Amino acid sequence: MATPTTPGSLPPSSPPSPPAARPVPELDPAAVERWRADGGEPVDLFTQARERLGGVAAFRLGPRPTVLVTAPEAVRHVLALHHGRYVKRSHRARLLVGDGVLAATGEAWQRQRKLLQAQFTGRGMLRYEQRIIGAARTTAARWAACARTGQVLDVGAEMRRFALDTIWRSLTGHPLDSGTERELAAVETVMAALPRLPADGAAQGPVAAESAAIDAVAHRAVAAARDGGAGPDGPGLLHVLLEAPDPEYTDRLIRDELVTLLVAGHETTATTLTWLFLLLDHNPWAREEALAAGATGSPEQRRAVSALVHETLRLYPSAWVLPRCAAEDDVLAGHEVKAGTDVLVCPYLTHRDPELWEEPDRFDPGRFTVPGRRPAQAGSYLPFGIGPRACLGSQFALRESTVLLEHLLPAHTPRFRSRPTKAVYGITVRPDGPTPATLDGATAGRPADPLAG
Repeated sequence: MATPTTPGSLPPSSPPSPPAARPVPELDPAAVERWRADGGEPVDLFTQARERLGGVAAFRLGPRPTVLVTAPEAVRHVLALHHGRYVKRSHRARLLVGDGVLAATGEAWQRQRKLLQAQFTGRGMLRYEQRIIGAARTTAARWAACARTGQVLDVGAEMRRFALDTIWRSLTGHPLDSGTERELAAVETVMAALPRLPADGAAQGPVAAESAAIDAVAHRAVAAARDGGAGPDGPGLLHVLLEAPDPEYTDRLIRDELVTLLVAGHETTATTLTWLFLLLDHNPWAREEALAAGATGSPEQRRAVSALVHETLRLYPSAWVLPRCAAEDDVLAGHEVKAGTDVLVCPYLTHRDPELWEEPDRFDPGRFTVPGRRPAQAGSYLPFGIGPRACLGSQFALRESTVLLEHLLPAHTPRFRSRPTKAVYGITVRPDGPTPATLDGATAGRPADPLAG
């Protein structure tokens, strides 16, 4: 029955229909062809798409468009609010990590993440504190010896050595020995090769010897832990895996999880710390400001040192691009995304968006110490990702980085003999060459060990 109206009145209105989803704006194919002809890096193409088309943009490298996501609200939509609609395909690192939590999907991923999550948050982190400090002190002693003798060291290699020692102690309870360190150098070789190998990990030939070396280390560590080989710091995370009640934790899965933790637990941290020292070389004032923020080991100084790490992660996030695939049709920030579309969330470009960050290419740790200096939108800062698949070890990485810097910054300033000329955009963003340096001696009045009496 019709609703009666009085003269001069308007009939009741229906709620307005939501606006129709529109296609994702797509970069001109001619621009893509010019990029191909110039031999540009993927980040160059992504930058063009973001600058010309905005925070949700598309480009076509094959028959279907790829959607690039950099706007914070769209980032949050994909990674956090509707992560079930945007899933991971086969991870490029699967060749190395197998079915470890980094590459796992579905129910297997949920089980593995639940087991590991408690180890890297809250009280779980406490068991690693002395192991992190032990690795930092070992590095500090090595740097002090180099400073006395004037020996040249490679800062990047030193950061990898520290990060590997830290995760090895945490996994096994043992400090890293020189033989294991030499064998695990294969991890870096495989990581560097992965972007050139097929995404399904089928072609292992180029890195077969390195993969075998990594397997040998993993099998030895598992056997030692199973035989009760707890280290001087007690049982490690490997023992947690061996004692897991889940029958899915076969020897193969334990090996995969061990290698996953080795890779994720040292490669990204080492790269971040290397970038940090290179940035401080260009911005020595930032080191002095951090050290002057408070007494050695004080909460004020710790916050300032932590800000150095966060600003480095803003410029060079641990994962510079996060690939996903649309599992179903969706509307993303008003744009239509069809099922099967490849979606690339790019923290690297979100972190350098001038609409979000003032002078985004400038190194400025004050963004993380002065209230109101960083954008408030969720999804604007995500060096470890956000949502259910955010990095499990983010607290661990931040803590080990801060502890090492508390040991090294008061005592030494690296003087680089040469510097990398550009970044390499692989699985991580890393400097493209060696970082040889000599070390200035300890600053008068500042102990090298912040925990020393």
